[in-house]
Amino acid sequence: MRIINRLIPVSLLLAATCAAQQITIRAGTLLDGKGGIQRNTTIVIDGGRIVKIDPSIRQVTYDLSNLTVMPGWIETHSHLASHFDRETGRAQAGKNETREQAILYEAENGYATMMAGFTTVQSPGAAIDKDYRDMVATGPLPGPRVLTSLGSIQRGTPDEIRAAVRKFVADGADFIKIFATKSIREGGGPTMNLEQLQAGCGEAKRLGKRTLIHAQGPEGARDAILAGCTSIEHGNRLTDEVLDMMVKNGTYFDSNNGILIHNYLENKEHYFGIGNYNAEGFAFLEKGIQPGADTLRRAIAKHVKIIFGTDAVAGTHGRNFEEFIYRVHDSGQQPMDAMVAAESRAAESIGMQDQIGSIAPGLQADIIATSGSPLDDITNVRKVVFVMKGGKVFKNVKNPADASRPSYIK
Repeated sequence: MRIINRLIPVSLLLAATCAAQQITIRAGTLLDGKGGIQRNTTIVIDGGRIVKIDPSIRQVTYDLSNLTVMPGWIETHSHLASHFDRETGRAQAGKNETREQAILYEAENGYATMMAGFTTVQSPGAAIDKDYRDMVATGPLPGPRVLTSLGSIQRGTPDEIRAAVRKFVADGADFIKIFATKSIREGGGPTMNLEQLQAGCGEAKRLGKRTLIHAQGPEGARDAILAGCTSIEHGNRLTDEVLDMMVKNGTYFDSNNGILIHNYLENKEHYFGIGNYNAEGFAFLEKGIQPGADTLRRAIAKHVKIIFGTDAVAGTHGRNFEEFIYRVHDSGQQPMDAMVAAESRAAESIGMQDQIGSIAPGLQADIIATSGSPLDDITNVRKVVFVMKGGKVFKNVKNPADASRPSYIK
């Protein structure tokens, strides 16, 4: 009997300790990432994961009852290494600088992106991404969860392409990036045929990896779909035939035609004269605004599996959310569908739907909040005032007017 009496206080102490480790968030409006909405409920988090959602719990760690709460956004196409050089203002991505300088720029970009509400970023990509990815994943460096291709495949015979895929996988790539067409600044014509894409996507699939295909025009996209590749990036001027093929084959569409093109035009002085950033290249960019918006509009109408990527480069990091606004205003995407594209559908596209992309028991506690609902006014995506990744709070701005001045919370 004495033993039992001694055990009871110990068990109560353990229960109290477990409760103390829990984090609770009260959400005024909760968007679950899959299109569902709940009002006035509480999210319970333990060990970095969501335990339950219970409206009856009123004692909370973070009271976000006047905010719109949702899963952390997933940016499926961002070049984290791309930046403007501090001295010259010119666009860079590792040239004429030390590796140490390059990774510091990347860390800066990653931090800005996370503080803007994107807790997971897919970077297709640069070799330097690997060190940044691993440092964020295993150490105290604050940044978004990172997936990287470590580079891209742009040419080669089928055998050479298969060998390149194997090399990227052996080096630690999370997925494979392949160019099927030229850049939009060069007209976006095809550069690979069906056999080459079958070689690349087939080898990647054999090794358990996804494939992202740069395809501006319909020719490259059509062959990529036939080759069983995972997603089409850009798709600036896709035909209805190609969009129908995407629906039939379940191919994801990552339309990178909003903030990307506008960012280039807005920052023309920082890019002009570098490679194909010339007069002809910028003319192609200007001509691409309307076809890109129209392609996305038709893809929405056909219910293509649209995900959220921006092809973020220097000038875009930390304002990736502007893509939401371009999609809603220029292509007629419904705000809720725009949110889902960056949440559960994006998570599904990267094979992480059982970990992120939704607010549900068992998933990682990647949670953000905006002042004002994006469903009422899509420009409210600019007002991210709370950011949590894996149960750790990185941003908690009391005054929404201060949202542009985040601070790292330990």
